[in-house]
Amino acid sequence: MRSGTTVTACIAVGANLGYAQVTVRQALIDLARLPQSQLLKASALYRSAPFEATGPDFINAVALVETQLSAQALLAALQALELQAGRERPYQNAPRTLDLDLIFHGEQVLSTPTLTLPHPRWQERAFVLLPLAEICPERVSEAMLARVKHQAIERIPDDVAS
Repeated sequence: MRSGTTVTACIAVGANLGYAQVTVRQALIDLARLPQSQLLKASALYRSAPFEATGPDFINAVALVETQLSAQALLAALQALELQAGRERPYQNAPRTLDLDLIFHGEQVLSTPTLTLPHPRWQERAFVLLPLAEICPERVSEAMLARVKHQAIERIPDDVAS
């Protein structure tokens, strides 16, 4: 990491098409390779039913990345990784080969046509809250977890093969 202003960014990783576990694991490797960035922590993988989406179950994880990239530059890098994984956007909430959502970029609050920070629905989604609670428990309260307890989600044991 070069000297300069760094922030900790939180990225939600998900996939529900193709070899989703392999894709999510590769995405975590790719996040570690982002320019001017360093992967700090990644959660275990979780399987969740689609939430406000269709298709097969999702494989999800959350990563914390220390980065010198601006929020917009990081978003562009994430979208490039999605495209590299074959992401298409035929309609809103369509099944996807890879979905990378920027949840936080430091403490930045931002609202542009392409990016809102913090992510506007992060507190409504078990597939963000449970993995985030694992690697950054100070961000997730018991009340938040209680509000999403009805959403179907399970941690995938570490010894399960991809």
